Amino acid sequence: MRTPHRRRRFVFLLFILPALLVFTFLVYWLWNNVLVAVVPVKPVTYWQAMGLLILSRILLGGFKFGGPGRQPPFNGPGGGIPWREKWRQMSEEERAKFKNEWRRRGHNNP
Repeated sequence: MRTPHRRRRFVFLLFILPALLVFTFLVYWLWNNVLVAVVPVKPVTYWQAMGLLILSRILLGGFKFGGPGRQPPFNGPGGGIPWREKWRQMSEEERAKFKNEWRRRGHNNP
């Protein structure tokens, strides 16, 4: 009997790994055929291209999974930003207390 963990590993290997290899080839091909001709850079190997791809994901995009329509996990069921709703429900006294604590911790603007 297959466990969900084994199934996810299989899906990862079946779809994600080939996608990584294809994107690596695209970075490799574009770098060596476009950038080398346009700007003074050296050609890269396939593995260097994979390193560049992974580095760019870490620095620029992170490793977020899911499509563009997917909400971050901190959004509530109605969407939106939960701290805004909490701020709206605070009394003036609670807001002043929060602002003072925020300033005390070294943050300039609440």
